[in-house]
This record gives sequence, C-alpha cells and structure tokens, in this order.
Amino acid sequence: MNWEQLAQQSNEEIIAWASAQPWAIAMAQCQQDSRWHAEGDVWTHVKLVCNELYNLNEWAALTREEQLQLLFTALLHDAAKPMTTIVDPQTGHVSSPKHAVKGEFLARNVLRGINCDIRTREKIAKLVRYHGRPNFLAQRTHPEAEVIRLSWLTNNRLLYLFAIADSRGRDTDSKDRPVENLEYWKLLSQENHCYDEKYKFQSDHQRLCFFESDNPNLSYIPHEDFRCEVTMMAGLPGAGKDTWLSQHEPELPVVSLDETRREMKISPTDNQGKVAQVAKERCCELLRNRTSFAFNATNTMYVTRQRWLGLFRDYGARIRIVYLEPSLEKLLQQNRKRPHAVPESVIQKLSDKMEPPTWAECHERVWEC
Repeated sequence: MNWEQLAQQSNEEIIAWASAQPWAIAMAQCQQDSRWHAEGDVWTHVKLVCNELYNLNEWAALTREEQLQLLFTALLHDAAKPMTTIVDPQTGHVSSPKHAVKGEFLARNVLRGINCDIRTREKIAKLVRYHGRPNFLAQRTHPEAEVIRLSWLTNNRLLYLFAIADSRGRDTDSKDRPVENLEYWKLLSQENHCYDEKYKFQSDHQRLCFFESDNPNLSYIPHEDFRCEVTMMAGLPGAGKDTWLSQHEPELPVVSLDETRREMKISPTDNQGKVAQVAKERCCELLRNRTSFAFNATNTMYVTRQRWLGLFRDYGARIRIVYLEPSLEKLLQQNRKRPHAVPESVIQKLSDKMEPPTWAECHERVWEC
C-alpha cells in the first residue's frame, strides 16, 4: 500500500497496516525499562501514544495532513529502539541511546518506500528526530535559541502536541518529564513568534550565522559582503545534477568530483583522498578569484556536506544548495543511461544514509523532486 492509499484510510486501518510491517513487529519484541515504560514493549507504547493523539483537545481542529504527520510520527518515533536498545549488565536498566537520530533515517526510508512525497516525508522524519527535545528544554544553555532553531527544522506546534501524547502514552511514576517542561516549550515558542511558523530573521545570512554560533545573539545582524556564490549540487547518482546545471546554469564553472576522478583515472572504489584534494584546490582557486561556481558531487550526507560548506563559508561565499530527488525507479533508469553508471547496490546504500539539506546549512535551498 502506498502513501496516497494509506492517506485515504482511517486511523485504525493505518495502525493495522503498520502492525504487520517488519519495523512494528521488531518493536513488539523490544522491551523497555519499567521505570519509564511499565506498559511493556515499544509497540504497546506506540499504540498508547496513538490513542493519546486522538484525546488531544486540538486534534479535531488539525487538518488531515497534520493528523497524518502526527500519526506517522507516533508509529515511527521509537522504531529505531530495537536496533539501539542495550541492557546494563550491572543494573539491568534498559536504554536506547540515539534512537531518535537513527529513527529519522528509518522513518525516511520507510516513507520513501511507500512513495510519500518528500515534503511530508521530511516533516515526519524531523518530528521523529526531535520528538524528545521539548521535555529537556529547561536543561538547555540557550533555550530560546533551541525553539528558534527547531522552528526552521520542524514545526514547534506539532512537536509540542506530539510530546504531550508521547508523555501521556506511557505507564510511569517517574517525574523526570514534568508537563511544565512541555508548556515551557509552547510558551517560549509563542513568545518568539515561532510556535506555528519559522522565526523571522532579518536576513538569510543572519539565520545561517545564528545556526553556526555556539553563543547565538539575536541582536547581531552580520554584514553581507559575499565574495561569490557557490551552488552545491546534492542528490544520489543519476538524480540529474549534470542536467540541472546544463539547463539552469550553463555558464557556471563546475568542480565535479566525478570528472576529477575520471581525469585522474581513479576508480570510485579506490581511495578518494587524492580526488578530494585536487577538487579542493580547484575550489580554492575559484574562491580566491571571487568566481561563482558549482560544486557537483552526491553530497547526500550532512557530515560530507559540512566539510565542503565550511571551506566555502571561510572564503565568504554565499551558499545555495540544489537538492534533486526523483523517484528511486526513475533515478535507477537514469543511472543506467549514464556513460558511467554507478552500481545499483551502491545507490541503495547511499539512499539508506541520505539526509536532504536543511535551512541550517545554506543561505538558499532548492528542492526539486
């Protein structure tokens, strides 16, 4: 069943569909620490959270799109616990470190597998990743910065509503997550006018500097004097990055890792250190000359992008990221037609680790799907 079909189903039918999926079966077999989850296994908790969503005072006023986002967040928010759960051999306590981070990837792949549109998919994936944040806002060094940043990565209102349902959907006597923490999240978001919308920065550059700062200051308006603009292409092999550049930026100089690799006669499976070094030198020459250019590589992982984006920012470049994501079927078809096709097993591995770029990384973001 695909996303469009599921969206037409009742909530109960969606939960019944989910219960037969491998990721839900794994949750049903994964026990939790009774100090916080006396109700039992993870799937039992998930179903309780779903019921608590319907009990929210705000539920009936939500659009069906918002309801589906919250419902699928509930179904997937702890789906990575089976792969992250560990038991302390001395105390017997159970924990699932980084299950929310890994849950984002799992949710993205599950939703992509049922052809969920990218914008809805990413909204759900980010709600999964940040679902625990409201509970610990009071512990943050800069709580105001926390809600402002999250307003650009997810929706603070939906995050708050889900946190309420998540807190109620468990059997626990623990007082480590008082409801006051969640109300603090709502209040601080409202005070900063980012409860149901993105915080309004004075400029894209102020936003990017705010994300990069360890000690953010909203009164600081950075001076804009960009030396050039770098267009970073991002997308799986066969996504159409070369085609996009030829159609939209035909005159733009391009630094391409694929072309550099072929020039140096280095296989994609060999060590890529020399390829990256030559590409970096070419980027630096263009940056020093204040020449705008495109950097063309897969750039599908956040960590990989940051290595290059840091270089571009150091030279004072304005950064635009163009992310292309056709359907996997179309992408594989396009890849087969390329002069230098990438093995489909490699594409699948890259797809599993894919992280579409966010507003925390660039001045301008273009998504074409």
